[in-house]
Amino acid sequence: MLAIRLPAEIEARLEALAQATGRTKSFYVREAILSHLDDLEDLYLAEQRLIDIRAGRSRTYTLDEVERDLGLAD
Repeated sequence: MLAIRLPAEIEARLEALAQATGRTKSFYVREAILSHLDDLEDLYLAEQRLIDIRAGRSRTYTLDEVERDLGLAD
């Protein structure tokens, strides 16, 4: 169970959409979360990776290094 507070304008838009389509507000909130969750997870992981690189806990690899290590270099 999750409870959230929305600005009145967003709540009104959500209510209008739900009434116009015969679906619940919960349906649309769930759809919105699911459609953006992958992006949010990717962003979080990218931010953490950047922090690790800047702190020297991780390093980057050039395309040439990856190709060489995987035996793909010409």
